[in-house]
Amino acid sequence: MPASPSFPTGNDAPLAFSPAELAVVRRAFARQMLAIAGVDNAAIAAAFAAVPREAFLGPPPWTAASPYAGPQVLAGTNPVVLYQDLVIALDPARGVNNGSPSLHARLLEALGPRPGEHVVHIGAGAGYYSAILAELVGPAGRVTAVEFDAALAARARAALGNRDNVRVVHADGSRWPQAPADDIQTPADGIYVNFAVTRPAERWIEGLAPGGRLVFPLGVPGPRQPGLGGRHAERGAALRIERRGTGYAARAIGAAYFVCAEGGDETDPDHLMRLRAAFDAGGLERVRSLIWKRPAPPGRSWFAGTDWALGEDEPR
Repeated sequence: MPASPSFPTGNDAPLAFSPAELAVVRRAFARQMLAIAGVDNAAIAAAFAAVPREAFLGPPPWTAASPYAGPQVLAGTNPVVLYQDLVIALDPARGVNNGSPSLHARLLEALGPRPGEHVVHIGAGAGYYSAILAELVGPAGRVTAVEFDAALAARARAALGNRDNVRVVHADGSRWPQAPADDIQTPADGIYVNFAVTRPAERWIEGLAPGGRLVFPLGVPGPRQPGLGGRHAERGAALRIERRGTGYAARAIGAAYFVCAEGGDETDPDHLMRLRAAFDAGGLERVRSLIWKRPAPPGRSWFAGTDWALGEDEPR
């Protein structure tokens, strides 16, 4: 496990927590995040407990961020303040943050990474959840962490440098996983996407191994909020796709409002209008399949795009 970075304790020196005490705090934090998410998973709890969040967030002061409220600078410089269900800003100008730990606990449970698997983390940010994925796949597994922003990719590469089972790639996540180039493994057993899109990328669907799982946030971009940076989904949900034979099972995990994609996402106005109408009409819980590059049965889809749909019948 990486050592926690050392930060000055300043005015909160009398209340500073030692590394051993922070390890206890992390174990409690892990259990609390899983309880909030309604998840009972010993492997995910152990992964959250093993990874020091402060190693991926830079030095204090830290800022809690929200697409719906102004930023709040956290009082104190000891990392113990980070072990709450807070969204911590990584790049406020672009609206990029470290994400809600309880939400990620729920999404990781849906993804179900297993020891020895290859997981592609799309939108890796500074690498915190890449490190948790690395714990879940273990030393025999691999994580390919893909980040669009060069500065964040560099931060992730530095923070993850002592993890032999993680490779950080600075690239457009909609183009990953890629075909083998050197030691990149493809197809992927799991693909974990951490930004909102209006449709799944072709590489994500066609890059899944048999039995492979994709978790991604589907969302309709909202207006830019002054002072908050970036654009966040104003209607959104996380979906789980699983490759089964020649078809794909699909289900909704729950509401999720991520920052929107910066790469090659579809922005056709008619597509967005119909996707917004589908969210407004409800019924996402009826989704059972992803219909990919073939006609969708009339009247049996929650949403139908030009070459894909979320169907209400089991995959075939």
